[in-house]
Amino acid sequence: MKINTNTWNKIRYTLYTPGYDFIGRFFNASRKKSIEALEIQKNDRVLFVGAGTGLDLEFIRKDCEIVATDITPSMVERIKKRSKNLNIEIQTLLMDGHSLQFPDDSFDVVILHLILAVIPDPVRCILEAERVLKPGGQMAVFDKFLGKEKRVSVLRKILNPFANMLFSDINRSFEHILKNTGLRIISDENADFKGAFRLIRLKKID
Repeated sequence: MKINTNTWNKIRYTLYTPGYDFIGRFFNASRKKSIEALEIQKNDRVLFVGAGTGLDLEFIRKDCEIVATDITPSMVERIKKRSKNLNIEIQTLLMDGHSLQFPDDSFDVVILHLILAVIPDPVRCILEAERVLKPGGQMAVFDKFLGKEKRVSVLRKILNPFANMLFSDINRSFEHILKNTGLRIISDENADFKGAFRLIRLKKID
């Protein structure tokens, strides 16, 4: 039986919504660093895929055009409340990251924070993100991945079904996900938990 599905993600993140910010704020420094590295300009169109409760909004400039999506209704409602409290104009949409309902080349920046290790099909997600990103545009990825060249240990294989059911896949290789795209790595840094998380910046080739 497949553990990680959209249906299960909606259920668990609906349950997690009330306490999500408490845990999510532990990553604020990395969120801020990731967004600042993009050097977003005035009037840029910025897409957050799997935006959760909108914690990233605290670090985005207010004079760009922001669209935030998530598959979980309770999360989308939190994004709306947060944007109102921060006085940020934003379009919030209930949407599956596997199938983004936007035309090709729609955004200057796409932000994938803490989604590629959670979504059932990360390859399909990043391909969709690449599709809607304008040529020359940038993509920010922040998530937990296997280290480069690292093999999956027996212990991680045993623990992964439980981790995948509760929060995310702990055995995903970013290199495997990326090779399906035409995106180019601009930067790749170790982040939280001694490099278990990585900050990656990508560019769509003109």
